[in-house]
Amino acid sequence: MHIAPDLGRGKKGETVSDSQGGKRRWEGREDLTGEHALTDIGQLVLALLFAGTWIADSFFLHVTTFLNGTIHPAIRIPIAAVLLGVSGYLGWSSHRIIFGETRREPHVVRAGVFSVVRHPMYLSEILLYLGLLLLSVSLMAAGVWLTAIGFLHAIARTEERLLAARFGDEYTGYARDVGMWLPRPRKR
Repeated sequence: MHIAPDLGRGKKGETVSDSQGGKRRWEGREDLTGEHALTDIGQLVLALLFAGTWIADSFFLHVTTFLNGTIHPAIRIPIAAVLLGVSGYLGWSSHRIIFGETRREPHVVRAGVFSVVRHPMYLSEILLYLGLLLLSVSLMAAGVWLTAIGFLHAIARTEERLLAARFGDEYTGYARDVGMWLPRPRKR
């Protein structure tokens, strides 16, 4: 379960605006709980760092891309395509579920991809980077990817504490039933 962002409030209840100076469309939604303060900027910095490193090393520098020859492109490319497709689906579906409708009563979201993993938005980011790494293996970019995994895990844990504080046993049960990053076998 990804914690639904409550980015409409800054410190002490002040209004937070997006980069265009407008209010965010989820501002004031009581059905959304909140997220770690560094989530957005951290994800942006890591995305730019990953993209810059991957592009520079894969297409220009070729410093740490020597592993590209170890796995044939006929194997790497289809696997990368599947990972990129799953990444896109997880990202699209989880955003649609969280931001697509306002829930009258706040509750732990167990619908769709949230019934499979607790953090499908973050998992989509991890799989996106992995898919790109398979297209062109850059060890420098892999280092950024591992850093991103650590960052996403840390913010996910913080958000889980917020959810547990807000929803108590409902969230604890959800966390017991649904894996954080990997699906758990269904009980029959």
